Amino acid sequence: MTRRSRPGKSAALTFEALPPAKGSRAPFAESWWGHEWLRSLEESSLDSGRLSRGRTYARGGAVGPVTVAPGSAAAPVQGSRRTPYRSTVQVEQLTDRQWDQLLDMIAERAANIAALLDGEMPAGLADDAAAVGVPLLPGPRDLDPECSCPDWGYPCKHAAALCYQVARLLDRDPFVLLLLRGRGERELMDELGRRNTARASAEAATSAGAGPAALPARPGDPAGPAFVSRTALPPLPGPPPLPDRPGRGPALVDSAVPEPGLDPAALELLAVDAATRAHHLLAGALGARHADTAPPAPLTEWQDAVRLAATHPTMDVFARIASNCGRTPGELAAATRAWRHGGAASLDVLESPWNPPASRLERAREALRADWADGRPPRLRSWRNRWTVEGHAAQLRLGRDGLWYPYTKDQSTWWPAGPPDADPAVVLTALLGT
Repeated sequence: MTRRSRPGKSAALTFEALPPAKGSRAPFAESWWGHEWLRSLEESSLDSGRLSRGRTYARGGAVGPVTVAPGSAAAPVQGSRRTPYRSTVQVEQLTDRQWDQLLDMIAERAANIAALLDGEMPAGLADDAAAVGVPLLPGPRDLDPECSCPDWGYPCKHAAALCYQVARLLDRDPFVLLLLRGRGERELMDELGRRNTARASAEAATSAGAGPAALPARPGDPAGPAFVSRTALPPLPGPPPLPDRPGRGPALVDSAVPEPGLDPAALELLAVDAATRAHHLLAGALGARHADTAPPAPLTEWQDAVRLAATHPTMDVFARIASNCGRTPGELAAATRAWRHGGAASLDVLESPWNPPASRLERAREALRADWADGRPPRLRSWRNRWTVEGHAAQLRLGRDGLWYPYTKDQSTWWPAGPPDADPAVVLTALLGT
């Protein structure tokens, strides 16, 4: 991504036009803040058909260089006439007071600054800002698209194409969102540096002077002096290195005669599984995004049994779990296959039909028609979150995570058939082999 800027702290940035991507079904945004931008656009739109044509324009390279300035983004968009139209999208800027609150939140944690410099938007920052009335991310009706074309749509397809292209820019550079809200990267980093320095000086003064933050010593308590003088505390040790592979676990089967009721083979399996999970958790903890990643939800007993069967795919493990989980072997087999394609979210798609909003399904149908080669995808029979392809043993299921999961029918049973995708056309194409 190449960008050109004019001098000045909050100068506009001009991003070179992205190359055409005809035939591509890749999503316009992969980051969570890019998805929030698109959600605001799509929930504000009065015409899903124009959004669909806007996506086609954006993928086809119709959007020229995008200029982002405080409060707006603008670009020439090639339509049906020879001269491109001029499309813009306006975004309300934050007030000085709101910027002051937001900068304080960012400066409170070094991980926030590191994430921004790394091209990431800290995961909790938007929620924390919204809680004190600072709308960092645009909500429905917060985007105001305009265009020089005669189309009365809100937005027209040219302005929609611009908005989709801006989502790609946001994906690559979170400072684009901050500039739209009113402040440029250089201005923000200078201010964060000043706040960081002031915070460090205040903490050093408090520690050196044993100010109000210091705890009083308690007579006879050997830990007292350490709490009184924070400067005397040793630095924390570094994180442990990540082993090349998980530990092998103990060998119990032939080691001794077990107590009645104990199964050494089962204990060996559980030890190996615990080592594998510990290795995975340590790898995540040492990753760059760990501080901003929410812990996974705890698994139910059934989910954990399915996970265990999927992680250790042997006949012995499957038979042990099938005999104790209260489900049929066929149900466990389908659940295990689902887990391998997407974990707990995929298992939920297998077992729990639900009712998505009608507008969401209609947008998906519009996208499917727009992305299909001749604009006429196969006929689909809809029930709740499931689309069954007429004349084929194929089905698409929409998960609560926004992804589409492929299924195929064998006799009377639907089976998970592959990994999910955000684009239903990608899943349907793979299912039908077209």
